[in-house]
Amino acid sequence: MSRDPRLTLARPDLAASDLEGLVAAGLYAEPRPYACRAAASAIRAAPSAGAEQADQLLFGEIFDVLDEVDGFAWGQARRDGYVGFVAQETLGAPSLVTHRVSALRTYAFEGPSIKAPALGPFSLNALVSEVEREGRFVRDAGGAWFVERHLAPTGFDFAGDPASVAERHLETPYLWGGRESLGIDCSGLILQAMLACGRACPRDTDMQEARFTQNADPQALRRGDLVFWRGHVAMMLDADQIIHANAHHMAVAIEPLNTAIARIEAAGSGEPTSYRRP
Repeated sequence: MSRDPRLTLARPDLAASDLEGLVAAGLYAEPRPYACRAAASAIRAAPSAGAEQADQLLFGEIFDVLDEVDGFAWGQARRDGYVGFVAQETLGAPSLVTHRVSALRTYAFEGPSIKAPALGPFSLNALVSEVEREGRFVRDAGGAWFVERHLAPTGFDFAGDPASVAERHLETPYLWGGRESLGIDCSGLILQAMLACGRACPRDTDMQEARFTQNADPQALRRGDLVFWRGHVAMMLDADQIIHANAHHMAVAIEPLNTAIARIEAAGSGEPTSYRRP
C-alpha cells in the first residue's frame, strides 16, 4: 500500500522506527522530539531557507526529528503529521503543555509586565508550558511571560463554532503554507478553526476533503459546511456566503459562494468537487 509522502517520515536511506516492515529504507531510527521555540517556523520542502513553505509549526508544537541537514531538522510535525525541514535554530527542548493561546494573536514579554520587551506575536492554538505565575502572567518553560487572559487550559474552553473562529481571521494576509494569524492559506484556515474547537483536522485540502465524509446538500448549505475545489476549500457562513483564505483577494475574505464559483471556474480550476459537513 502506498503511503502519502507528506505524512510519512521515510526516505530511501532513513525512516522512522515505527515504519520498519511497512516501508523500505536503509536504516530505521527513533525520532527525537523537539518543540518549536519561535512564534512560528516554516516546514519546508527542502533544507533551504529558499525552499517552498509547505506548512508551519506554531510555538510549542512538537516536531519529531529524524535527521539534521545543513542547519535544518528533517522530521514530522506531531500535531498535523506533516513531514519536512525546519530550521534547527527555531527548535528547542519540549516541555509539558498546560495551555494554548486562545486569542487570535498575543504578545508575550521578557518579564511579568506589559512594559517589558515584547516577544511574538504568538498565534491562536500556539502551545504554552506553564512553569511559574506572577499576578496575571504565566511564564512558559522557554522564559516568555504570557497574559493568562489570552490563554486557555489544555483540553478545556474550546470555541464552539469553527465559522466564528474563521471570521476572526478576516483580512489576514494570504500566505502559502501559512497557518498563523499573520499569514494563512485556505486549508490552514480550516485547520486552525477546527483546532480551536478541539477537533483534529488534516493539513491539506485533499486530506480534509477525504476526512470529512458526510456530504452536504449544495441546495441546503448551512454555517460550517465546507466547499471543496481542486486545491482549494472555503467554509460557509450561512446558506450563501463563504469565508476563505485565497490568492485572488490575497487575504481571508467573505464573498457570495456563487461569485467564487464563477470566478474559480473562469480561471480554469473547475467547479466545486464536493460539499462536506464536518
